[in-house]
Parts: sequence; structure tokens; C-alpha cells
Amino acid sequence: MKTTFVAAILIAAALSSVTAQPKMLTIEESIALGLENSRVLHASQMRSEYAGAKASEMSAMLYPSLKLQASYQRLSEVPEFKIPLPGFPVSIFPYIPNTYTTRASLQQPLFTGWKLQGAADNASYQAEAARNDVVKDRADLVYNIKAAYWNLYRAKEVKRLADENVKQIASHLDDAERLMKQGMATINDVLKVKVQLSNSKILQSDAANNQRLAAMTFNSTIGMPLETEIGIGSQLTPATREYPQLDRLLSGALKQRPELLATELRVKAADAAVTTAAGSWYPQIYLTGNYYYARPNQRIIPAVDQFKDTWDFGVSLQFDLWNNLTTLHQTSQAKAQLEQTRDALVNLKDGITLEVTQSYLSFQQAKERIGLAELTVDQANENYRMVAEKYKSGLTTSSELLDAEVALLQSKLQLTQSLVDHELADARLEKVAGNAR
Repeated sequence: MKTTFVAAILIAAALSSVTAQPKMLTIEESIALGLENSRVLHASQMRSEYAGAKASEMSAMLYPSLKLQASYQRLSEVPEFKIPLPGFPVSIFPYIPNTYTTRASLQQPLFTGWKLQGAADNASYQAEAARNDVVKDRADLVYNIKAAYWNLYRAKEVKRLADENVKQIASHLDDAERLMKQGMATINDVLKVKVQLSNSKILQSDAANNQRLAAMTFNSTIGMPLETEIGIGSQLTPATREYPQLDRLLSGALKQRPELLATELRVKAADAAVTTAAGSWYPQIYLTGNYYYARPNQRIIPAVDQFKDTWDFGVSLQFDLWNNLTTLHQTSQAKAQLEQTRDALVNLKDGITLEVTQSYLSFQQAKERIGLAELTVDQANENYRMVAEKYKSGLTTSSELLDAEVALLQSKLQLTQSLVDHELADARLEKVAGNAR
């Protein structure tokens, strides 16, 4: 029994250690997970499906419709209408208590002033625009996932560097206290190191808090529980990716940005809405046909208690002679909406041009900063090595070593920042150029 109990404890401990391990994710896995879990993207896809179904509904109105009606009635008794003829009376309207009616109706629009065609075109353009909205929302989500991923990477790196810095200064404090005992350092030197160690621990605490917030933001972005422990499975290295010249990027963005394509389609949809509204100025002409199978059939006189079939076929016309200028007002509304959409298209083109230009320049600048940051780290490392050796030999002051430690930390933080900024600038430029994966 005791052995079983111990084994259970060991198994539980093993499971606990397994579950405590962070979930390692690469950037590609994070994107796939985020796309699968995103409610925002799912809602966008559902709006697209709704718009597609609406377009199919409006297109169906251009084609014949066939309806079937059936009814049964029990009639109260009424006197029969008879015509007395010599020898025998003729019943013109006999009393038939039960009536059965079946009717099949066919209607085909012949001319509606282009109202139905305009409505179908409008819905079709809106559906295509909604599909482009899905592409845009997907690109936005991919960028947001990348940004959250690399921000988490940055937070973890800052935390790691902060931990290293605390250990480094703690070692410095040990050296300072040893030198003070040997009479080679003053109490003030030791106090300076202690102050710096306290500052480093504050930085370490801030880094831990920022890492936790970055992890929660990342988990929220990819649809994971907020407290999930995430490990970074991808590493940042100076990228060598090159983009075309700015003018080519602008040309490509103005051709393939999904929000621009969607707005262009909405301009067409608004133009079709004008056609729909103006269609009421014209007569509405329909081809109609009906087939009746009834007992008794009201068109057959004298009525008989039998099923009889009849039919009719014709053309109907409807025309509004006066509707208090409703058509005029509706057309004016549609034209105003069309102009608003055209203005939005122009503004969007200008915004895309500015966005691509800014992102291109930021990407180029971020790429240049990496080299400088790497060089600064090399210099800070070498400087720290030299100063640390001198300090251990008593050839320099504690303050100079503290300055070297701070410079080394700052250079490493700047390199991490430069690498993350470059990755984010690359992701943003890819998105704004319309090439988001």
C-alpha cells in the first residue's frame, strides 16, 4: 500500500513537471493556431458567407418563380339557384359543401426598369467585397500575431538580460567587498555597487512584469488561455530579405491590397444601387401563368362536384404614376452614397501610398540599425572585459566597472530592440504591400 502511495506521488510529480513545461511555438505554428482560433476572422468569414447567400438570393429573382397553393373549405348551406325550364329545373349554382382548390402560378420578370438586375449586381459586388474583407482581416491577424510573438520574444530577452545583469553586478559586489577587506576599495565603492544592484533588481522586476503582460497579449491574440506558458521556438537573426524599389511596391499595393479591391467593388455596388433606385421610373412588366385544378372549378358553370382543370396565361404591367417623388428621393440617396464611396476610395489610395512609403523607409532604417547595434555590443563586450580585468587587479575604480556593465547591458538591449524592430518592420511592410502570407 505504501509503495503504491509513493508511486502515485512520483507519477503526480512527473505529470506536474511535464505540465509546467512551456508550450514551445514557432512563428509559423503561432500563425496557424491564431488563424484557427480567431473569432474575429470567423465572424468575417460568416459575413462573407452571408453576403454570398444574399447575392444568390438576388440573382434568383431574375428567373421564373413557381408557386403551388392548395386549400380546402367547408361551406355553409345556401339555397341553390335554379332556372325553371319546362319539364325539369336546371341548377346553375348548386350547393356543394366541400371545395378543394389547387393552383400552380408561374411568374417571369420581363422588364423592371433594370431594378432587379441592379439589385443582383449590387449584391454580387458586395459579396466579392466581403471576400476581400476576409483577406484583409486575415492579413491583419497574421501581422498582429507576428507583432505579439516578437514582442513576447523581446520581453523574454529583456528578462534574460536583466537576470544576467543582476548576476553580473552581484559578482561585482562580491569582488568589491573582497577588495575592501584587502584595503583596495572603500566603503563608498561597495555602496555604489549595492545601489546599482538594487536598480538592476528593479529592472529585473519590471522585465518580469512586462514578460507576463506580453505573454497574456500573445495568448489572447492566438486564442489560447491567458495564463498559458509559451516558449519561443523561433529565433531572430539579421534578415537579408530585400524588397523591390518603392515605386514598384506602391504599384503592387495599389493593385492587390484587399481593402482597396473591396472599396472599388463597393463603388460598383453603389453605382448598381443607383440603377436599382432609378428603376421605379419605368414600368414593371411580368409574364404570368396559372394552372387550376379544383373541385368545383369556379370557372365552369354550372358547377359540378368534380375535379376540373383550367389555366390562364398573360402579361401584367404595373407603373407608378405618382408616388410623392419617392423614386426621386431614393435615387438622390443612392447617388449621394455613390459619391461618398468614391471619396472613400480616393482617400484610401492616398492612405495606402503614405503607409507603404512610411513602412518602406522604416524597414530600411531598421535594417541599418542592426549593424550599428551589433558593433556596439562588440565594443561594449571588449570594454567590459578590459575594465573587469583591470578592476580585479586593482588598476581601475569600481565606478568605471559599473559604467562598463551599464553600457554592456544597454548595448545588448539595443541589439534586441533593433532585431525585433526589423522583424516587425518587415512584417508590416509585407502587409501594407499586399503580400501578407
